[in-house]
Amino acid sequence: MAKAKTAFVCNECGADYAKWQGQCQACSAWNSLSEIRLTSSKTSARVSASQDPRYQGYAGAVTGIQNLSDVDLGDVPRFSSGANEFDRVLGGGLVPGGVVLIGGHPGAGKSTLLLQTMCWLAQQQTALYVTGEESLQQVAMRAQRLGLPTQNLKMLSETNVEAILTIAQQVKPKVMVIDSIQVMHLDGVESAPGSVSQVRESAAVLTRFAKQTQTAVLLVGHVTKDGSLAGPKVLEHMVDCSVLLEGSEDSRFRTLRGMKNRFGAVNELGVFAMLENGLKEVKNPSSIFLNRSNHPAAGSLVMVVWEGTRPLLVELQALVDDSALGNPRRVTVGFDHNRLAMLLAVLHKHGGLLTSDQDVYLNVVGGVKVLETSADLAAIAAVVSSFRDRVLPHDLVVLGEVGLSGEIRPVPSGQERISEAAKHGFTRAVVPKANCPKKPIEGMKVIGVERLSEALDAIFEN
Repeated sequence: MAKAKTAFVCNECGADYAKWQGQCQACSAWNSLSEIRLTSSKTSARVSASQDPRYQGYAGAVTGIQNLSDVDLGDVPRFSSGANEFDRVLGGGLVPGGVVLIGGHPGAGKSTLLLQTMCWLAQQQTALYVTGEESLQQVAMRAQRLGLPTQNLKMLSETNVEAILTIAQQVKPKVMVIDSIQVMHLDGVESAPGSVSQVRESAAVLTRFAKQTQTAVLLVGHVTKDGSLAGPKVLEHMVDCSVLLEGSEDSRFRTLRGMKNRFGAVNELGVFAMLENGLKEVKNPSSIFLNRSNHPAAGSLVMVVWEGTRPLLVELQALVDDSALGNPRRVTVGFDHNRLAMLLAVLHKHGGLLTSDQDVYLNVVGGVKVLETSADLAAIAAVVSSFRDRVLPHDLVVLGEVGLSGEIRPVPSGQERISEAAKHGFTRAVVPKANCPKKPIEGMKVIGVERLSEALDAIFEN
């Protein structure tokens, strides 16, 4: 028996090596190489025998050289998934031939969201749901519990990719779900399901099928303990759209965030509520994140962050307390830890407030993760409010980026953020001077600031 050929592939970037080494030379990641078995030429020929030689790679048909102006765009309209929040994250709906990868922790609601979507789509067009982890009875029980229409949805319990594509070519679905990509396997790849080679090759074949037949394919992906999608990084490079469904165990709200999208904006956020009858979209996310206490407390402040294509009002809480340790703690939830350390240094240098002997805790209420710098001024104001035990007004909203020299920098879409705050009843805003609206906003007093000291005076003037 001939010895199987092996290679070592990086899980982060997909680079391959002839032998194992501790660090990937392509992306500098440590301990990221996994061993895979290489298929023989006979096996590779068997795998590709059913494929049309005109179709190679991930992008579908391979043609000759054309001018970009001569490419036939055709009419490839999007179609709705049945949930406006899901459509928002996808960039306006599902695209024929598009491949969407949906990740999330166990119990986040990936299968529930997709089952609801497929049951709704099956009423308008042919839809195929392929389950590899659950039996058909389990899926049917969930659909019955959620009260979903199940008459037209076609189901298949299979993990062999070749068998799935054979059935799909007969059924000709417009949209297909693979739950999940980690349990799928190809006969020609000599490794266990879930391995780097199986995940990569299975996703490549399914992506090629989607491009050839203009079928929208939704892939369910597992995540690692740090929240990133499991499997090789090349899996995210193959797909057109990658979204992550997040939600804490003690919260009934789920956030769907776009991480990559070839057909729309990235970092778009959709909010759902997990109820007894499934996931229900939240029309006004700001209302759930602004469910503040009736008793004002120091360290609480509202800020406006920009998520994808819309503003979102969230509450930021800070707690500053005397430290009993030689090295005070800096703990953040939903906020970058390193950025908090930088803002505390700016506060000391240009605000005259020393926190080197204080424990500082910062929390973004509602499980939202702030990924932009517009929350800098709000974070500093919340820290000062807790340190001085000064309660801030409930009708105050703060936004702005803070520079290392103490200047307040403008943020993108500033006027839209201020208008969103005015809609929710806020009557006072402290913003960068460059973001002040040209026309007064009815019922809103906007204070423009340029320096940190000036901003703190405006915030704590009451």
